[in-house]
Order: sequence, then structure tokens, then C-alpha cells
Amino acid sequence: MESQYIQQHLANERTFLAWVRTALALKGIGFLATSLHFTTLMHEHYSYTMAITISVASFTAGLLIISTALYLYLRNRKAINAQQFTSSSVAIVSTSIVVILVLFLLLTYFLTSSTP
Repeated sequence: MESQYIQQHLANERTFLAWVRTALALKGIGFLATSLHFTTLMHEHYSYTMAITISVASFTAGLLIISTALYLYLRNRKAINAQQFTSSSVAIVSTSIVVILVLFLLLTYFLTSSTP
């Protein structure tokens, strides 16, 4: 049955990999904030709290995006085979909001942290 829809399944796999790349990029942002904080002389309580918050938020967002990607991949695979595919705007909007929030946290961190 799947061989009838090879192009759609390959597109579904590429979309899944794009979601995974997005999740890895978010995790990288958290790693960047944390490593920058601990390799510089910024040791204020606020800076420390922001660096940890960004790290936890980006790691959690990455896990949620990968989980969502897996769910969407499996759901779309089934829908493609049943010829009942519908796009998922909720996942797109939710992911966009999460990415914007993490980037806003990172911007806040950089704008409010000061080096001695």
C-alpha cells in the first residue's frame, strides 16, 4: 500500500527531519546561553537564573518538538495511506510560539547581563 504514495512518504520523512533540526537548534541555543554564562565573568544571581532558565526552557522545548514531530510523522503516515491527509496548523503555531519565547528569553539574558 505504501508504495503507491512514495513521494508523499518521503516528504513526510523530510518534514520529520526538519522538525528534529529545529529541536536540535533550540537545544543548541540553551547550550550556548549556559556555556557563555559559565565561561565569562558574569556571576550575578539574575544572570545565573536566566542562563539556567534558558537552558531548561530550550531543552524542554526541544523534547516537546521532537515528541510532536514523531506524533505528526506517524499520524501523517497513516493519513497518507488512507488518503485522508490534513495539515496540522496547531503544531506549527505552537512550535513558533515556543521558539519565539526561547529566543525572547535569550535576548533578555543578553540585554540584561553585564560583564564587570
